[in-house]
Amino acid sequence: KDVFRPSHADYTYEAKYGIRNWQGGGRASARETIGRVAAGAIARALLASQCGVEVLAWVRSVHEVEAKVDPAEVTLAQIEANPVRCPDPEAAAEMERRIDAARRRGDSLGGVVECVARRVPVGLGAPVFDKLEAELAKALMSLPASKGFEIGSGFAGTLLTGIEHNDPYVPGPDGRPRTSSNRSGGVQGGITNGEDVVVRVAFKPTATIRLAQDTVDRDGNAVTLEAQGRHDPCVLPRAVPMVEAMVLLV
Repeated sequence: KDVFRPSHADYTYEAKYGIRNWQGGGRASARETIGRVAAGAIARALLASQCGVEVLAWVRSVHEVEAKVDPAEVTLAQIEANPVRCPDPEAAAEMERRIDAARRRGDSLGGVVECVARRVPVGLGAPVFDKLEAELAKALMSLPASKGFEIGSGFAGTLLTGIEHNDPYVPGPDGRPRTSSNRSGGVQGGITNGEDVVVRVAFKPTATIRLAQDTVDRDGNAVTLEAQGRHDPCVLPRAVPMVEAMVLLV
């Protein structure tokens, strides 16, 4: 209770509020997300019944292992086919192996969750401060352990030229314009264009690990911490329903 855990909210919470929940992290614990997931389930039912929107998330990468997944084709059955929640069976097996190895040595791994929202109506979002990607970024970056957000091509789009990156318009079967590619991730000018909304969220390695770490106590003394107890060596599989919930709520 007198030691600040590295990369946790222990020090910042105590500095701001003068108190913290040292037993379990309080609102800095991922236990907090139970309310988000419950609310997301209601949002899922409402969106499905009103406009047929479907939201699915999966583990795209763990550490250096990246899955090959087509957001337009992935299914819930494929995602839930293994404990890692990765629809690429070969990548999932390697993710499991690396997570278990990290657990055995008392370390942890991070990665990326990818999410698609299908059949999203045209016109959601607003210019400037209420752009849909801004709302999604705020919601998803509010999740515990989240450290990065991308939509569409994301940072990889910086490696393309304009002609390579632009999404050409083509006539759609329903009479409205469609795009032959989706590097915009379904949002242009902050407003949905009717294509799939595709986002990715980066999650850091779990902060609580058994390996010895340098830290300080409340009195400013240098100490060594070797955390005990049950802690996930990788938060990614558990983050999948959290990501879905926040996208559904937005």
